[in-house]
Amino acid sequence: MRFYTKQHQYYCGVDLHAGAMYVCILDAAGEIVVHQNIPTRPKSFLRLIKPYRKYLVVAAECMFTWYWLADLCADEGINFVLGHALYMRAIHGGKAKNDRIDSYKIAVLLRGGTLPQGYVYPKQMRATRDLLRRRNHLARKKAELVAHIHNTATQYNLPEPLGRIAKPSERGNVPARFAEPAVRRMVEIDLATIEHYEHLLDSLERELERIANQHNPVNLALLKSIPGVGRILGLVMLYEIEDITRFPRVQDFASYCRLVKPAKESNGKAYGHSGKKIGNAHLRWAFGEAVVLMLKGNKPAQAVVQKLASKHGKGKAFAILSHRLGRAVYYMLKNQVPFDPQRFLRQGT
Repeated sequence: MRFYTKQHQYYCGVDLHAGAMYVCILDAAGEIVVHQNIPTRPKSFLRLIKPYRKYLVVAAECMFTWYWLADLCADEGINFVLGHALYMRAIHGGKAKNDRIDSYKIAVLLRGGTLPQGYVYPKQMRATRDLLRRRNHLARKKAELVAHIHNTATQYNLPEPLGRIAKPSERGNVPARFAEPAVRRMVEIDLATIEHYEHLLDSLERELERIANQHNPVNLALLKSIPGVGRILGLVMLYEIEDITRFPRVQDFASYCRLVKPAKESNGKAYGHSGKKIGNAHLRWAFGEAVVLMLKGNKPAQAVVQKLASKHGKGKAFAILSHRLGRAVYYMLKNQVPFDPQRFLRQGT
């Protein structure tokens, strides 16, 4: 975890919400010079900080409303720091908690050099990343509908399985296999919704790939050189990583991708693991999927998995390969080289 340690004359902590923002400004000695609740409007904020903005740094917690404040500070040439929400224990663990207290605590952490930093994702790629995440949300909703149809078939104990109805060509006349009219209608609704999702996803995926080829075609091509990584996984890795140089070490990247288990230790004793939710869940999913898809028709990779599974178990074998793939991606993007399957499989043995 990185902390913001630069020195300034004034430190501004903002407890940010959709309709209002509580602003606290401390001077270098730690004295409060401003402590006020204002509307979440750029003009109101700039008017409040105007006497101090030349020597000011602004910090806010990483919540869903931070985009506009970070962009405003960037446009106005004001230093901005994004606080990591899960690390800011001083904010969430107090006896009393309200917006006034939280804004003061953020300013104090910022002044003391103990504010844990989150990553301020660049504006030029941020909207596309969010659109890609929305695409993945829609894909999961489609999968839930497919699972619901299969569950309904099991519920009514159909004599034969429905097959791979996720593929349009293999759906056939699925509703007719249900005798009850109400159940048949329910399945028809599910299928109609699935078809609508498919239409949306198809056009959305083509648009996302077109935008990605404008943002960073080289890195996208490097990621697609990994067996099993196609359009979607390549896009997820590209936009969730954004810039590999923001990770000083490969260990930092693996931790960010949730590919390692942080240990809890005290006085030489181990207390298991923690921090499972700290990191990027989208990258953890992408690397896990990539390893599974890499094994399809890949006998050398399958042999490596079997060897690891015999020693560690199947689940941990996949986790090991996911971790190794994450390390490989780090060095691929850092050195701008394509994926080397032979070297990767040698590492996996």
